[in-house]
Amino acid sequence: MTPAADYAASDLQRPSADGLPGLVLLQFGTNWCGYCQNAQALIEPVMAARPDVTRHLIEDGPGRPLGRSYRIKQWPTLLLLRDGQEVGRVVRPQDAQALRDLLQAANA
Repeated sequence: MTPAADYAASDLQRPSADGLPGLVLLQFGTNWCGYCQNAQALIEPVMAARPDVTRHLIEDGPGRPLGRSYRIKQWPTLLLLRDGQEVGRVVRPQDAQALRDLLQAANA
């Protein structure tokens, strides 16, 4: 069974996100999104193997300024930050390797 996502409304604002230290994955989506639900089976094992990456599951939608500031258009979008700077993103991952590649590239 696919683990349920636990997207929640976030108080995180862009200036705060820009100041986050280390590797941070911002995962934008919603709990009711079918794409988001299906992607969880790919995302969870990869993230479980990377305790060095802080992850925020952010409920996105119209009028949500954080998602708009990153120009999020499809869910789920996984946006990787290193010390507050975007280093890459994966949109609607089709396999776990795309996320592994993203995380590996951030370590290079």
